[in-house]
Amino acid sequence: MARRAFLMSCLKGEGSSRDLSPRPRYPSMPRYPKGVAAVAAIGCGNDVEAPPEDQRTAMFSVIGMTCSACAGSVEKAIKRLPGIQNAAVDVLNNRAQVIFYPNFVSEDQIRETIEDVGFEAALIQEDSKEPSTLTCRLHIKGMTCTTCSNTVESALQSVLGVRKAIVALATEEAEIRYDPKLVSADQLMKEVDETGFEAILITTGVDRNKIQLKIEGVRTERSMRIVESSLQALPGIEEVDIDPILYKVSVSYKPDQTGPRNFIEVIQSTGSGRFLATIYPEGGGRESHKREEIRQYYQSFLWSLLFTIPVFLTSMVFMYIPGVNHALDTKVVNMLTIGELLRWILSTPVQFIIGRRFYIGSYKALRHGSANMDVLIALGTNTAYFYSLYSVVRAATSPNFESTDFFETSSMLISFILLGKYLEILAKGKTSEAIAKLMDLAPETAILLTHDESGNLLGESEIDSRLIQKNDVIKVVPGAKVACDGFVIWGQSHVNESMITGEARPVAKRKGDSVIGGTVNENGVLHVRATHVGSESALSQIVRLVESAQMAKAPVQKSADRISQYFVPLVITLSLLTWLVWFLSGKYNGYPKSWIPSSMDSFQLALQFGISVMVIACPCALGLATPTAVMVGTGVGASQGVLIKGGKALESAHKVNCIVFDKTGTLTTGKPVVVSTRLLKNIALHEFYECVAAAEVNSEHPLAKAIVEHAKKFKEEENYTWPEARDFVSITGHGVKAMIGNKELIVGNKSLMLDSGIQITDQALELLMEAEEMAQTGILVAINHDILGVIAISDPLKPAAQDVISILKSMNVRSIMVTGDNWGTAKAIAKEVGIDTIVAEATPEEKAVKVKELQMSGLTVAMVGDGINDSPALISADVGMAIGAGTDIAIEAADIVLMKSNLDDVITAIDLSRKTFSRIRMNYIWALGYNIIGIPIAAGALFPSTRFRLPPWIAGAAMAASSVSVVLWSLLLKNYKRPKKLDALHIRGIMVE
Repeated sequence: MARRAFLMSCLKGEGSSRDLSPRPRYPSMPRYPKGVAAVAAIGCGNDVEAPPEDQRTAMFSVIGMTCSACAGSVEKAIKRLPGIQNAAVDVLNNRAQVIFYPNFVSEDQIRETIEDVGFEAALIQEDSKEPSTLTCRLHIKGMTCTTCSNTVESALQSVLGVRKAIVALATEEAEIRYDPKLVSADQLMKEVDETGFEAILITTGVDRNKIQLKIEGVRTERSMRIVESSLQALPGIEEVDIDPILYKVSVSYKPDQTGPRNFIEVIQSTGSGRFLATIYPEGGGRESHKREEIRQYYQSFLWSLLFTIPVFLTSMVFMYIPGVNHALDTKVVNMLTIGELLRWILSTPVQFIIGRRFYIGSYKALRHGSANMDVLIALGTNTAYFYSLYSVVRAATSPNFESTDFFETSSMLISFILLGKYLEILAKGKTSEAIAKLMDLAPETAILLTHDESGNLLGESEIDSRLIQKNDVIKVVPGAKVACDGFVIWGQSHVNESMITGEARPVAKRKGDSVIGGTVNENGVLHVRATHVGSESALSQIVRLVESAQMAKAPVQKSADRISQYFVPLVITLSLLTWLVWFLSGKYNGYPKSWIPSSMDSFQLALQFGISVMVIACPCALGLATPTAVMVGTGVGASQGVLIKGGKALESAHKVNCIVFDKTGTLTTGKPVVVSTRLLKNIALHEFYECVAAAEVNSEHPLAKAIVEHAKKFKEEENYTWPEARDFVSITGHGVKAMIGNKELIVGNKSLMLDSGIQITDQALELLMEAEEMAQTGILVAINHDILGVIAISDPLKPAAQDVISILKSMNVRSIMVTGDNWGTAKAIAKEVGIDTIVAEATPEEKAVKVKELQMSGLTVAMVGDGINDSPALISADVGMAIGAGTDIAIEAADIVLMKSNLDDVITAIDLSRKTFSRIRMNYIWALGYNIIGIPIAAGALFPSTRFRLPPWIAGAAMAASSVSVVLWSLLLKNYKRPKKLDALHIRGIMVE
């Protein structure tokens, strides 16, 4: 993928002046020693450096470092060596990872350099082809509030080899970035289990395809071993895992070399026809866990209701019905009545069987020195139950003690909390509908075409879409979904890509065009050759991006987590104080006896107040306020073609008051075309372009492509072979040089000509200025040190770019253009779109510096770009927005990806983030305000003046309702609509290919 990303990045450049300035040293880009860059550039055939194939990675243990200064000195010493691409020193783990080129430096030289600095060094690992970090995802069962998620997160963070761990309460999942050399996914699951929660593996993060097959007809272990051996012998097989009980085979493989159909054929041929292999039926995944959890809470609630309704009736209703109340008041033993005995019997299974989940949760939390919602519920219900039990036992053993029980309090409290959790999980499930909808886009079946060696069609068959392998040819009929990523080899049609990109307008497809899996073919038949299947597909990558976004915590959530950390102990303290104050007040006549209800004494009244305080205050709503809104916001964004990478990006985007725009491919289409050619010497135009194209065909720069495409118009042959260009050299940021026959050709900007000692005539300068005034790029062509002509290239503006800048001004967002293009072209484009502030002829480093200057002035800055040379600025900005048609590295560096490549989505992203954070603020006001108002009422603040008190079971119902209401308030974001101003623009989507 890194290689593919880099090669794709070669397709992008910036500006007229061949904005191919020296590449910055930042994490996404390699740094080469002198000599490598030139070789790489020539080998790649363009202006952008390609990585040498012999790059290697070595890991060293470094003993003796005590602080970051030590690590810095080691890192600096290593980077001074020739052939070092990158070096990172971890002072905590006493390790140094070095990426280098063995043609220039060896492991021994690196080790000796570290020792020269004054530390002991030893080579641990070299030439690692494995990724240094993986991302593991776990489903975690049993979490109830932020205290639980914080406990799990802290435990995972403390594991050696874990780089970062995020535990999301809303999704009940953990995302862990870890070093596979130091810790495994199984160890991470064990760590979660030790905290008292159950961990279920979703993915280990290994970037490989995996499929599960069910085998029928196998009877013995020997047969299973034969199947395993047969599969392992296939090329491209990485791992085979067999479950002999379920007859399930899990195969991890390289899709370039093999695929699931090969596995099925091998298994069935191994058993001489006795074995039958099929794809294992879907039974795992997060959805099945969610459904199971919903089912469990629903059943628990129904069983609880079955016992609780009679308890409620005997304590609250039947006592007012003549005859029935007399029967219930009949004494069984001493002062123990039938009603009390029934309530005891009925509430006991609710307390200890149905409510056992709260005991388990409390034990797990207290064992790790924390307190969560389960602790509050267990304390509240146990207090009510065991006080009632004490009353019952005392009534049964005393001839004159009149008992009052609270069995209805404990049973009704558990019932209402179970109902609240059931409704909360249902609501939370809807917050992640975006992922479910994305995953459902993939069709279940596909039509596979088979061809003979000559390419003649032999037949077609319908197969499970999961059986598609790389290079398969798939037939897509009108109305059907495209089953995989690929390119059209036959046919033409229009494809609706709105479900992936958010772009409503169908896109025309013909031979050679790429298609995305999950999109819908509207008319015509297409034959598509599969290029990316399984986890490599665009749909899978988008799903992973949205999943990670929904896991990422917004910075504002840290405040809520800190509050939740102290919330439960504070509530328990307040509950005890409430009970103590009311009890002592009653005992020492602090209030009139007439305040005490006839059915209880002062102790029981104080106890009810204390229990109510304990159960009404719950940190659940507080913990769900941010993640549920972020989940819905990122899901809505994905459906609009705006991929937002998590809560941090959302939080920063809503504060943006300044946007820095790149020009080429951002404000403009990024597909330059030749608009005019002015010759200064007597030469035929077709000869002129044959010479220029012979050199430019070696470059992948957009301007070079435009020149070559224009030159083809002078040739009748479709695949014309241009003359050979010898001694081709690309001068980064300036142009190219080459020998065409016996002529020395130089094509580039003014500075390249001057550096080459070529005198630029007044006529040529006038033509350059003319082009710049018309927002065109002027390219000079010199043969044998004489200026031969000027080529004017134009990159048209994207539709409605001017309107978008105008709308941003109305939103009080300042717009700035920073480009590598020349000043004349930059000014012309800026004037056309309405941007006042311009920075032109900027290198990638200068773009990042400009962003930092704006930040230093107090602005919250967003950067919108598409090229590899925008990546430093995208990283430096508070919010980086990458155009979806841009390079992989730019997209990777950005916080927000605009899939439709439309500028109006910049406004959509900012508006959506503002709406989302408005919901988050309201959620916090609701959650905190609820507790601020509810706790005093539960504590009896209104009782002296109004005699109003909040029974514990009503307090429990209110507590459950608070969490549900917060989630429902977040779900209202699903009704989000783009600003009406954008609907009036009728902007057409532009895809740059």
